[in-house]
Amino acid sequence: MTRSAILPSFGMMLVAAVACAAGPWAASWENAKIGQLPPGWTAARTGTGSGSVWEVVEDATAPHGTKVLAQVSDQGPNHSFNLCVAANTRYADVDVSVAFKAVAGKLDQGGGLVWRYRDANNYYIARMNPLEDNFRVYKVVAGKRIQLATADVKAAAGQWYTMRVVQRGAHIRCDFDGRSHLEADDATFPDAGRIGLWSKADAQTRFADLRAR
Repeated sequence: MTRSAILPSFGMMLVAAVACAAGPWAASWENAKIGQLPPGWTAARTGTGSGSVWEVVEDATAPHGTKVLAQVSDQGPNHSFNLCVAANTRYADVDVSVAFKAVAGKLDQGGGLVWRYRDANNYYIARMNPLEDNFRVYKVVAGKRIQLATADVKAAAGQWYTMRVVQRGAHIRCDFDGRSHLEADDATFPDAGRIGLWSKADAQTRFADLRAR
């Protein structure tokens, strides 16, 4: 996929990753320190074990800028989910998108978006796994992941792709690289929650161009 295929901006001005968001918001890590978790972000985990190590890394292939946020640990067990959440975001109805690149992972690869996040055990998640060639949307309730919809989609590791989620009320639509693949209705989490990033087990994944409105 070429950089021109990245989803167009929502016409919003880039703001600091810590910006309090109920309206248009975009994360920028260009001023963050390499090798550190950027200010305003919290690493968390669903499940037990090691892993969920998030830090800013350089990537000249990123769709915008040269710094991206990455899950870098290869130690996560298969039952654990790695989370990194923007502390001062809060949305119910939301249109959120991100560019991501699967770097490595033997147990799992890829990752995705988290929204309406209450805590590390309760949230919605849309994710792509290049090892399984599928794109799925789930809810995580009391730490248990429950599938809402799935689609067969191919994506290669080492390439940038885009993911977009739109939720209005109970209706969820999930796009992959500009094409709608998933729709579901679920009212488990009706209230506003935070925006975040997700990977599973040992999936080492890079994220860029995270935007919400």
